[in-house]
Amino acid sequence: MTKSICLQLTKITKVFRTDELETHALRGVNLTIYQGDFVSISGPSGCGKSSLLAIMGLLDTASGGKYIIGNNDVSRLDVDQRAEIRNKSIGFIFQSFNLIDELSVFENVALPLRYREPDEHGKLITEAEITQAVQNALQQVDMAHRTGHKPNQLSGGQQQRVAIARALVGSPAILLVDEPTGNLDSKNGDAVMALLKQLNRAGTTICMVTHDSRYAEFANTRLHLLDGEMVSEHGLEEAC
Repeated sequence: MTKSICLQLTKITKVFRTDELETHALRGVNLTIYQGDFVSISGPSGCGKSSLLAIMGLLDTASGGKYIIGNNDVSRLDVDQRAEIRNKSIGFIFQSFNLIDELSVFENVALPLRYREPDEHGKLITEAEITQAVQNALQQVDMAHRTGHKPNQLSGGQQQRVAIARALVGSPAILLVDEPTGNLDSKNGDAVMALLKQLNRAGTTICMVTHDSRYAEFANTRLHLLDGEMVSEHGLEEAC
């Protein structure tokens, strides 16, 4: 059975310019991710990983090329339209968790839903629907028993699980994962990676940036960035 394309990048470039300097962060990157994929992107510091993930997450715009997510060519959308797609279609998992200390676990996970725009019929998500979605997401990461806790009452591994639940709560088309184990010890890092693998086996599409080659092996498709270009395993060996 042919898998549907989740997102597609074609000849994506990113150039940062100052008065005296022009830096090419990305150089003609092509990338297709299908529904159900688990893709890892690795590479040395400064190779363009962060720039690529920011463009994929609609947090930044490319200097050139084409980006399609779902049926949307995002290069043709305005800021508000991009924000709406980002909220509905993309879940983010960050190295630093990015939880709000003043909010409970429940409210942290619910936050993306509270910013959701009305659907095509003008209907807003209800409190009952938010509660059900948050409970489902927390159950997926085995944190349903911690709904009333604050982030500072949790371990690092537990905080990352809550962050994963927040990314899952809106049923996004893809999870974009940025160094998910960077602030964790090896035991908690292994547990978070096992959870991501479990979510992928259940159908979640994942694209993960990692500097850790051991964790890159969890992905079904392993890609490498070098000097802003996507290279194959063979090409990486030659470069090294």
